[in-house]
Amino acid sequence: MIRIENLAKAYGKKVLFQNSSYHFPEGERVALVGPNGAGKSTLLNIICGLDEADSGEILKPARVNLGYLPQEPNPNPKPTVLEECVDGALKLRELKIQLDNILLEMENNYSEDVHKKFEKIEDNFREAGGYALEARAKGILIGLGFLASQLGKSPKQLSGGWRMRLELARVFLNDPEFLVLDEPTNHLDLPSLIWVEKFLQDFKGTLLFVSHDRALLNRLSTITLHLYNGKFTPYKGNFDSFLEQREQRLELETAAFERHKKRADEIQKFVDRFKAKASKAKQAQSRMKMLTRMKELEDSFDIDDNVEEISFSLPKVTQSGKEVLKVESMSIGYTSILSKDIKLNVLRGQKIAIIGPNGIGKSTFLKTIASKIQSLSGGFELGHNVSMAFFAQDQLENLDEHKTILENVMSISDDVGERKARSLLGSFLFRGDDVFKRVGVLSGGEKSRVGLACLLLQQANFLLLDEPTNHLDMSSAEILAGAIEEYEGTLLFVSHDRNFIDSICTHVFAMTNDGRFALFEGKLDDYERLAPLSGFPDILSPDRSMEMARIVEDNSNAIFQNEKSGEDIKQQQKDVKKEKQKLEKAKDKIESEILNLTNKIKELEIKIEKEDTSNYHKIDELDKELQMLKKKLLSDEEIWLQIEAEIIKLME
Repeated sequence: MIRIENLAKAYGKKVLFQNSSYHFPEGERVALVGPNGAGKSTLLNIICGLDEADSGEILKPARVNLGYLPQEPNPNPKPTVLEECVDGALKLRELKIQLDNILLEMENNYSEDVHKKFEKIEDNFREAGGYALEARAKGILIGLGFLASQLGKSPKQLSGGWRMRLELARVFLNDPEFLVLDEPTNHLDLPSLIWVEKFLQDFKGTLLFVSHDRALLNRLSTITLHLYNGKFTPYKGNFDSFLEQREQRLELETAAFERHKKRADEIQKFVDRFKAKASKAKQAQSRMKMLTRMKELEDSFDIDDNVEEISFSLPKVTQSGKEVLKVESMSIGYTSILSKDIKLNVLRGQKIAIIGPNGIGKSTFLKTIASKIQSLSGGFELGHNVSMAFFAQDQLENLDEHKTILENVMSISDDVGERKARSLLGSFLFRGDDVFKRVGVLSGGEKSRVGLACLLLQQANFLLLDEPTNHLDMSSAEILAGAIEEYEGTLLFVSHDRNFIDSICTHVFAMTNDGRFALFEGKLDDYERLAPLSGFPDILSPDRSMEMARIVEDNSNAIFQNEKSGEDIKQQQKDVKKEKQKLEKAKDKIESEILNLTNKIKELEIKIEKEDTSNYHKIDELDKELQMLKKKLLSDEEIWLQIEAEIIKLME
């Protein structure tokens, strides 16, 4: 299949690979693991031709069909989601072009030879599944969470996360022989994640993937390839098997190193003792050469990962009343309702995982409880002595990107001085001058760690967490899970990490596309067992959940029309017209704001370019204003997309 030969790659003094080699076995599912910064994503980019090695090569068969998920969605997609997905089948696309050309030739210049060519091409097209291509594309798109009504819409109407799902569908449809995926479950809800996992388990080619999802690593990988210090070490089996084998290997390596070290110390003592004696000079010289060789060998021992980990525990908290949260007939959304009539009672000590398909309002529900946005109707009440803290999926909702890490942490409480803040940040791996970095320049993982530090200082007895493991590496996610397990307060959280959910939750609150919701005691397995018994759909079953979504989506309008007639239908049409006018007015207003912001951003960028580079304070001031405007522009664009989606939905 594909072979890495003597690969070398460095960024300045940071060496990622040094004469590294590995041959990928055909038909295996290879999980690439290693500490942050080891070079995992760089390796994937080099294999896919998106980056170049300093030396060495990637040996591939001449016509291997390599599939990979691009870092950005196609900027010029086809008119509809379905057409864009179908266009991803590159081999079949070429055959279809040949088939169309030969059909045209038959129409204009028919002959037996031309007809034979047509039959051959048509046979190839049929055998390759050309006539079933659209049906396969629909199946993959539905599996990834798309609704039937979305397939005829423009991809440009989708958010960034859904655009990447579409790119994933294109990759799957193309039937690659060697598939490369970097964090394939990002942007997926739990039902879609389970569908992708099953798809990849059935994949016949060779899979190379990077993931921080331990449950996925355990269920999917057949080989775990450990990248550390520029070396590839393969282990047969899944991630847990790798950890066991790695531990055994480290014990053997450590024992061998200790023996090596002991022998080197003995030789050193001999050299120190006899190098000045003429009678032992030759022996001392010989031992010195041996000692040099042994010291060179020390670097070959792999005895310690030397990977820094965050270290923290959630503080003891003041006990709240028995009833922590009561949600009564609450409807949530922005310009329109995402979920309505939600009822939920949260009791002290419960740790509730909210699950459901994307777009149903899980994050919106948490933001509403956190009072970041208002409910559309109904409401909620907090119980006696409840203190609440919110961890947002995007930490810029909680942090000030213009302030430093230290300033953000110290702003949580007047009781937090610089010494205490620095001590806390040290446990989250921010040391020395790191604390003076502006939050706006941090990576997603770094922002998450700052957010966790701020969460720790609030000493809340009720935590709302929205995808807390999204940007964390595996060890950090496990440390967070361990801290939450010991936490004595109450927790309401959203996560797509099955392993994280199962390690901490006491209850599962399931929400469906058709407006149902229910609270189940136990873990995800308990929910999957109890849901069918209670007549509630199992949304974690890919086939059942996607089928339910299609049925609801395709039949809702028909059912609605069957129930209403005459004056009811006329009133409904008036209501739709009125709602559309209201949305159009809101759309015009936001478009005007977007245009105004765009012009201001251009003016500021020109102003910064013209500013004297020695005037640091002025440039910094202008840059802060620029970042604020860009953030506002991004927010307005998201609102515009939401309004546009609502208008389209009204007209269906």
